Amino acid sequence: MAKDHQTGKLAVILHADVAGSTQMVQQDEHLTHDQIQDAFRRFSDVINKYSGRVLELRGDALLDEFDRPSDAIVATLAFQAGHSTFLSTLTDDLKPEIRVGITMGEVVIADNTVTGAGVVLAQRVEQLADTGGLCITSAIHEGLPRRLPINFENIGEQALKGFDDPVHVYRVKLRPGEVVPPPEQSNQENFTSGRKKIAVIGVIALVVSISLLAWLTPWGSINEKGVADSALSGSAIPSIAVLPFDNMSDDPNQEYLSDGITEDIITDLSQLKNLAVIARNSSFTYRNTSAKVQEIGEDLGNKYILEDSVRKAGNQIRITAQLIDTDNGHHLWAGRFDRELTEIFALQDEITEKIVTALSIQLNGDEQQQLSRNTTNSFEAYDLFLQGQMLGARFTKEGFEQAAETYRNAIKLDPRFARAYGALAVTLTRQVTTGYSDSPAEMQERALEMVQKATAVNPYSPQAKWALGYVYMYRKQFDKAVEALERAVSLSPSYADGYAMLALIKNNLGHAEEAIRLIEKGIKLNPYYSWDYLYNLGRAYYALGDYQKATQYLQQALERNEAPRAPRLFLIASLVQLSQLEDAEWEIMQLEVSNPEVTLSHLQAVLVIADTELWNRLKDDLRAAGMSE
Repeated sequence: MAKDHQTGKLAVILHADVAGSTQMVQQDEHLTHDQIQDAFRRFSDVINKYSGRVLELRGDALLDEFDRPSDAIVATLAFQAGHSTFLSTLTDDLKPEIRVGITMGEVVIADNTVTGAGVVLAQRVEQLADTGGLCITSAIHEGLPRRLPINFENIGEQALKGFDDPVHVYRVKLRPGEVVPPPEQSNQENFTSGRKKIAVIGVIALVVSISLLAWLTPWGSINEKGVADSALSGSAIPSIAVLPFDNMSDDPNQEYLSDGITEDIITDLSQLKNLAVIARNSSFTYRNTSAKVQEIGEDLGNKYILEDSVRKAGNQIRITAQLIDTDNGHHLWAGRFDRELTEIFALQDEITEKIVTALSIQLNGDEQQQLSRNTTNSFEAYDLFLQGQMLGARFTKEGFEQAAETYRNAIKLDPRFARAYGALAVTLTRQVTTGYSDSPAEMQERALEMVQKATAVNPYSPQAKWALGYVYMYRKQFDKAVEALERAVSLSPSYADGYAMLALIKNNLGHAEEAIRLIEKGIKLNPYYSWDYLYNLGRAYYALGDYQKATQYLQQALERNEAPRAPRLFLIASLVQLSQLEDAEWEIMQLEVSNPEVTLSHLQAVLVIADTELWNRLKDDLRAAGMSE
């Protein structure tokens, strides 16, 4: 009999089995079989709702694949929550509790069976899970959005049978009091429409990761935690990290409000030239952790920490805050504020003023004027803006559409709300770049109109300038994009993601040395930087001809997030320049598995590269590795 054609691909893999199934079978084989099959049927239904695909169902084990790590985790938690309730209704002792392992790896489908190292790894990781629990690898952990209502338990490096190198593993649980997010309607549409949209998303992922939550210097070595050693501890000016405000409201869905207040205070403080402020990405890694302030200060390299909580009840809000010296744990200032919701902006200003006073920071006239400018005086408009941020962070067609409409409603309530105009402009641009627009040229013009209104209403808003640079970059008006981003970081000297975006534009222009300098400055302010910082470094070193360094940084970028294709493109080209053609060809195969339509002509149409010499070199290297025209 001829063998079926073998296919290999990189996927998010879920493996589940029933803990203690052997003992259950010994008690009652037929009942155990029926209950396990019933459990897996219900699990399969949940998996399908979250856009997963069941690959195999055999005995007491289930194997599935997903396109997105977040879908795999949320589907598991959704099933386990319902399954736990179901088991509590059973009157016998045969209660199949299912443990799950999720990882990212290659699967090979041949002769109607599914094999591959990724499958074995998922099995090994699943065996580390508690009964009825879930474990994931670091590759899955690093690619997750922060919006998920989950807690992680870091169980460290694990030696797994069949694998030479230890694997970093996390246990995952639903955050107490939280609700499992429902499946996004667009997920199944995106899958059934093929991989074209996935490919388009991959192209813009280098910008998306930088900008996803940015609304609102020397390169350090990578330590054992995978973060940069911060240089802020030796800075001549004080440095601060604002930890995410705890949501103490009865409604867990109000977390977007507490996050928004946190981000606004970070934004305000970042505008002060005599204060270094840790980026949101890094400070938010300490959400729901038990780390002591001294540990956080040592980890991030900052001198001070602001801890806070928010409680919203009706039209009342209470904020408690405390400013702590990380060297000795002493409180420099603490306060509790009870206000009407309509006074929230004045309250944010008051907290910022208290911090400035406690740290004896001298403000110049421009800084005093900047801090006195409220983004809006309408709480309703502000609340809509924060909801729009949450919707847009989903990066789905429906999420973008809903976010755009929410921003429009905020603008109706306050026609002088600059950040709402800017956020709308970014959302419209993302709809174009992801292929979600039926009239891209018209939408791009609308985005430009909105962002120009944002900067006209408030020319001193770093977020508005960031949005202006973002829109101009995708219009390939690079000089204007650079001007806008330089103004953004001038207005906000601690704007880590502003430096990262400016570095990306400099890379597109072929100004590699400037890109490296800017990324190093961003890393100094954002020790828990994301994959795109490493991508920008690798891409810059490729442009400079240092292919060894380029390969090092690009491989690290892919270790943090395998999904974006931009780092792999420059890694392939760097390997060709190092005469490592077999490795380059292997990377081409990996790229074709996830993005089969990628060709040189396709890349020329979608990549934003202004430097002709750089593009020609990249194209020649990709062609040498075997990429088709």
